[in-house]
Parts: sequence; C-alpha cells; structure tokens
Amino acid sequence: MSFKPLSTSQLKQLAKYDTPTICNALEIVAPHRRTNGFTYEQLFCLRPDKRMVGYARTATQRAMEPGALKGAAARKQRFAYFDYVGEDKFPKISVVQDLDPIKGYGAFWGEVNSNIHKALGCAGCITDGSIRDLDDIADGFQMLAGVVGPSHAWTHLVDYNIQVNVAGMVVGHNDLIHADRHGAVVIPHDVAEIVVSKGVDFMIRREKVILDVVKGKNFTIQKLKDAMGKADEIH
Repeated sequence: MSFKPLSTSQLKQLAKYDTPTICNALEIVAPHRRTNGFTYEQLFCLRPDKRMVGYARTATQRAMEPGALKGAAARKQRFAYFDYVGEDKFPKISVVQDLDPIKGYGAFWGEVNSNIHKALGCAGCITDGSIRDLDDIADGFQMLAGVVGPSHAWTHLVDYNIQVNVAGMVVGHNDLIHADRHGAVVIPHDVAEIVVSKGVDFMIRREKVILDVVKGKNFTIQKLKDAMGKADEIH
C-alpha cells in the first residue's frame, strides 16, 4: 500500500499526547477501529516517561531451537533485514512477533540489537517476546515487551516485512504506530492527518467540559448532567 508519511512536525504533534488519548481520538474519527488495532495484552515498558511514534518495520523470531539457516545464509538474511529496516529516513518502530510456544524464551532485543536498530532509524521496538540488558539499551530507545529475561537462547530471525500480531495488535509494513507505557495503537493512514489536525483537539474539548465541572467547586450531579449534554453538542 502506498502512502504519504506525515511530516516531522505532524509526528511531533502526535507525540505530545499519550496513547490512550490517541485511542480516544480514533474512536471519534474512525469508530470502526474501536475494538481493534491496539495492544490488549500487558507489556513491560522500559521507559515509562517516553512516547514514540513511527512507521512499522515488522519481523518474526524464534529462540527455543536453532534456526534453519546457517553461516552465510543466515548472514545474508540478517543483512537483507537490515536493508529493509533502514531503507527509509522517516522514524520507524520495529515490531517483532515471537513465534515460540513459550514466548520470550530467548531475547531478540538487548544492547547490540537496540543500538543497531537505533542507528537504522528506529525509535524503539514492540515485541511479545523478551528483552534483556536493560541497563545497556541504546540511549533513548523505547521498548515494549512481553517478557524481561536473561538469555538470548537460540534467538534468530524467521521472516520480515510481513503482517504480525503482537499483544493483539495486528501490524503490517509501514503502519503508523503510537506507543507509550500503556501499550500501542495503529493509526490508519486515511485518518492520520485528521487525528493530528482535529481528532485529538475535538476529543479534548469534549472532555474538558466535563472535567471542569467534576474538578471545580460546588459540584452537583445536575452540573455533571448539564456538562455531559454540552459535551455531546460539541462537533
């Protein structure tokens, strides 16, 4: 699918908000996405104070047994994967699905891979597998993961540039992702600009009418009811 990536300023605008706020905005501008397109399984977040926005680079991995490719063939696959991840200059997020029956048995992510992917233009990774080397992860590199573990076991790349499912979120190549300590969500390309320009502001204005009442002095249930009515009238 061809698409026009958002500008740097638009991506920075999205990063001003947390992921639940983005999900709320999507409920307004893309109501058909209300029950899908986001993670719903709990993920460990390495940097709770950091948000990331970028375009997906997808892959799958295993670690419980050695990979089928050896030597030169394995290096060829890995180098082709690096070319894939690094081919575009806009911000990216690596999304890696763990295919093992015991997810997180071995870590694909640690000091080396985080630094490699940061150099390739990734803001961070999202995986249902494991991460390690927490004290030595690349500076500023965000990680959302299903497991924290000590070993990489037989970790190896299986495939890349494919559709993956991580913590319930289905992701394809170049999908726009917003993520933070709450989880992650895919922002459909056809509404991305609307979310930036109108969706978030519209949702915030609606909520403010209610929050001003419940946080204000002399609260009454009638004031709450009136505020909810006014919020529904904001378009």
